[in-house]
Amino acid sequence: LSDTLWELAAAEVHSRESGGAEERDGGEAVNERTVLLMGSKAGGKTSILLRCLDRDELSKPTLALEYTFGRRARGHNTPKDIAHLWELGGGTSLSDLVQIPITPVTISCLSVILVLDLSKPNALWGTMEKLLQAAQAHLERTSSQVQKSKSGVKRQTPSHSAARVLPKDYPDRELISPFPVPLLIIGSKYDIFQEFDSDKKKVVSKTLRFIAHYYVASLVFTSIKSESLISKTKSFFLHLAFGLERGKTVSSDPLKPLIIPAGSDSFGQIGSPPTVDVDITSLHAKNPKDLWKKVYERVFPPESTNEQRELKDPAKDPQYSEPQIDAMRAQKDQVILYIRVCIAVTLYPVVINLEISCLHSCLQ
Repeated sequence: LSDTLWELAAAEVHSRESGGAEERDGGEAVNERTVLLMGSKAGGKTSILLRCLDRDELSKPTLALEYTFGRRARGHNTPKDIAHLWELGGGTSLSDLVQIPITPVTISCLSVILVLDLSKPNALWGTMEKLLQAAQAHLERTSSQVQKSKSGVKRQTPSHSAARVLPKDYPDRELISPFPVPLLIIGSKYDIFQEFDSDKKKVVSKTLRFIAHYYVASLVFTSIKSESLISKTKSFFLHLAFGLERGKTVSSDPLKPLIIPAGSDSFGQIGSPPTVDVDITSLHAKNPKDLWKKVYERVFPPESTNEQRELKDPAKDPQYSEPQIDAMRAQKDQVILYIRVCIAVTLYPVVINLEISCLHSCLQ
């Protein structure tokens, strides 16, 4: 090869800063997009991603933030477009890492996929709320940086603007709060969820319909055990990752897997929050979103946050266990504890004497 690694890297950076569409094979542009995948811990994100990419691989627990990419040709003898795929692991415990894939370079062609584990409804609202807040906050900071940049940062070929503009006839246009970039919400493990009590399924389904419509997101329920559901999920994924046309199927029956593209729902169709033994007037909600949250958490009380605080240290997370390393770490911890005890025992008489001296001084 005539080019060194540094020359190739410099050419890649120059290409991205010049617009991100690289010309190959007859001068046709190669489009690049970025997709951030986040959601419930052990919610099936990796499995869904591998199925959407047609990769026959065993899924492994995601370590913090992992990167992969996908290529797809638009037609015969055409260059392949590229999708940069980032997967955030650890549920909500590592939400600060969203700042890595969200940059001035990627923001104009970025999409977000939020995977929520339907089999754990008590953790669903908290997971959704924290991850969307973390991503939205950094998206807004990054967008502000781009706007303030004097030189005008040039980014990848924009497929959509970071500031989403909705059509004038978009349903409930004045009542919603569009997420800064295209958002897809996937309800995973539908095979388990379908066995739930019908009233509880209605609460989860209607709540997620409200959230999806509020953020101008698409919503789809899936299960890696169902080829039909994976196929429909893949259609939404390919739309975000490569700009392909998605299916036009719509299913809003709460007792069936939901398939609702952004813009095909409305608050009128969704209706009011399902009041299962809840008096709405007693909830004192600040706004519609807060009302849905209060109703949902009455039915599915949020789980304790103690576990989330403890898992801030990835070394304590079982999914990252390494038996030999963990055994050595435990041994070192015992040695450190022994040293601390020895120091404490040695210094204890000195500390007592100092306290007695101080007490005498005060009495005099």
